[in-house]
This record gives sequence, C-alpha cells and structure tokens, in this order.
Amino acid sequence: MSIKADRWIREQAANGMIEPFEPGQVREAQNGKVISYGTSSYGYDVRCSNEFKVFTNINSATVDPKAFDERSFVDVVGDVCTIPPNSFALASTVEYFRIPSNVLTICLGKSTYARCGIIVNVTPLEPEWEGHVTLEFSNTTSLPAKIYANEGVAQMLFFESDEQCETTYKGRGGKYQGQTGVTLPKA
Repeated sequence: MSIKADRWIREQAANGMIEPFEPGQVREAQNGKVISYGTSSYGYDVRCSNEFKVFTNINSATVDPKAFDERSFVDVVGDVCTIPPNSFALASTVEYFRIPSNVLTICLGKSTYARCGIIVNVTPLEPEWEGHVTLEFSNTTSLPAKIYANEGVAQMLFFESDEQCETTYKGRGGKYQGQTGVTLPKA
C-alpha cells in the first residue's frame, strides 16, 4: 500500500467497503470496557452479531460439508454465547463487507480470545465478495467459553494488488455471495 493503512481503510469504507464502519478503535461503551473493535493500525476489528449457532451432538449427526444437517446446531440469541468445552459456534459479523476487485482480505482471530483458548478460523474474503462474514469460534479448552456480541472478535487484514484479478468471487458466481446472518455450509 502506498498510503497509510488506516487512512486507506477509511477511504475504502467511505466507498461502502465496510458498513457500519467505525473509524477509530472503540475500547469502552456505556456499560464499561469492551473487547476493542473498529479501525486498527493495519486492519479492521469486526464485531459479531447476537445470533449464534452452537454445535451440539444431541442428535448424533455426522458433520458432513456436502450434506450438512442443521440439527447439529442450537440457535442462541443474546449478548453472550457460551461455547461448550471442545466445541464450536458460528456467528456473523455486524459489519457488511463489499471487497474491491483488487483486494484480498484475511480474517484472523484476536489475541484476547486466543489467550483464552478460543480460536477464530482463518478465512479469506476474495475480491468482489460481499456479505456478512460467517465466523467460526472453536473452544479448544475443557471448560465452557464465552463470546460477546457487539464486541471485537476478529481482525480483517486487507491486501491491495496493483492490478485486477482475472476472476473475482462475484464473477464466478460464488455460493456465499451476498450472505446475511449466519450461513451454514453449502455443497
């Protein structure tokens, strides 16, 4: 990038890349401290919504990405989601993304959660992908773990190319284009 990263992110957000967009780094709210979100030095810290899908084995289903059984999840709505030990939950970002055709975005976990044994799966947002990002949180501990809605949960890093890619996610008709809310695997 030829300009400061945080300024580049603000410029892209002004063009609709991230909505809603927080130009600074929020660390406190009306109810006290929050896990930070908003623009950081070289990325953007996203929040998750208050709708979660928590993995459960109550129906003894087999996890199959080609034939996913929705009964493998329990829906939870709230400000906090407790993930059972050695399990995982899905949530979507509060922010809606419109990735430019010359940008690749990588989603990484925040160290606050990583230090608690909660891992965010690393995923790319390809050029011209748009939607709410579905995030996967793995609780690698033997104890229940909490995720907080409307607080920072992951960081997006943006890699700008000096040329356009030949085939964008939108151009090839990607199956997760325009997703809203938590989106389960599609075959």
